[in-house]
This record gives sequence, C-alpha cells and structure tokens, in this order.
Amino acid sequence: MPSISNIPRAVVEHMVREQVYAKMGLALPESGKGPNGLVVNVSARHCHLSPQAVEQLFGPGYELRPMKELYQTGAYAAKETVTLVGPRSRVISNLRILGPCRDFNQVELAYTDARALGFDIPLRSSGNIESTPSCMLMGPAGYFEMHQGVIRALRHVHMHPEDAEHYKVAPGDNMKLKIAGPCSITLDDMLVRVDDSFKLEVHIDTDEGNACNLQAHTQCALEK
Repeated sequence: MPSISNIPRAVVEHMVREQVYAKMGLALPESGKGPNGLVVNVSARHCHLSPQAVEQLFGPGYELRPMKELYQTGAYAAKETVTLVGPRSRVISNLRILGPCRDFNQVELAYTDARALGFDIPLRSSGNIESTPSCMLMGPAGYFEMHQGVIRALRHVHMHPEDAEHYKVAPGDNMKLKIAGPCSITLDDMLVRVDDSFKLEVHIDTDEGNACNLQAHTQCALEK
C-alpha cells in the first residue's frame, strides 16, 4: 500500500470529506452517490509546454522530472519552474510546469494573476489558444517566446463515460457546481470533458476557490 505522502492530495481530501460527513451525520451530496466520488480541485497558475519549449528553456535533450502526481492518471507537477514575463516587464517567478509535454504551449492564470501582470486574458477551454496574448518565458538555459497561449481556463469537470451516463451529460455540455459552507456559491457553466482515462474531478481556479473558501471538508455537488 502506498504511503500517505504518495497519495495525490485530491484523493486525501476526498477521504477527509467522507470522514467529516460521517462524523457529523451528514449524507454525501448527490454527486457522491454516483459510480465515482467527486473531487473538486483548485488549479493554481501553471503552464503546459511542448518538448521544443522545454529544450529551449532547459537545454538540448532535457526532459521534465515529475515532482508530484496529480489526480488525473499520468498527469504530474514537474520539478521545473519558469519565470513568466508579462506586459511592461512584470514577472511571476516559479511558474510550475505540468507534465507530460503537450503539442502546444499554454499558460493558465487567474484574473487576479493576469491583472497583476498587466495581461488582458480571455476565458478559454484548454487548447483553444487562437488569438490569445503572448508572453516570454525564462528558464536556466534561455528564453522562449510564446506568440499566443495565455488564458484563464474555463472551469470544467473531467468525467469517465460511466460518470457522464450517471449525470446524463455529454462532452461539451455545461453543469452547475454547488459549493456549501459560509461562503456558499453556485458555479454555472462547468464544461463537461469526457474520456475513458478520466477520473471524476472538477477544476476551478484560485479566484473561484478563494471566493468560496474551499476546504477539504467542503460539501460540493454537481447538477445538470
């Protein structure tokens, strides 16, 4: 059995949530009664890079080194970070790279991050980077100019096909996420993404997570 340090944080939070509900005599939300338990994760600012970008930033033949496994199978936070240079030379240091490499380059920021840097970024689904802002990335071996790809990512839910069947939704549909607690909110327009490799997981950004004070024990429910 893996040690607790090797279990993805999202899994630990889901286990904590189940135990808290049980001790308080609360039922799991409807989304917890489906074929798989719901995990809601706050996605902090990060970037996805192509192999060519990684080599330009870190040197020829360089490959990313996994630091922490993420909830979705095969995804990880890399040990490597870069410096993002925005408009008027404002910077964010230690921007985490998420692996594995992709065939496009994309930086995902919350609006708070973007305003601090001087960006005017659009709200886009991942990979939809046409006509989005450019930026410069700095690594230990050099610079990489992104001609486009800086976005705020649409909040979305990853689903296995059996989850999509349970909720009666299809790829590209929108759902609602109800988040309970003292700062309770309902997030509309939760984009549905479905794949055989996906686990049931919602991604919201830091602005959204802070707005509702999302905690490991916070009750969350998905609705069509």
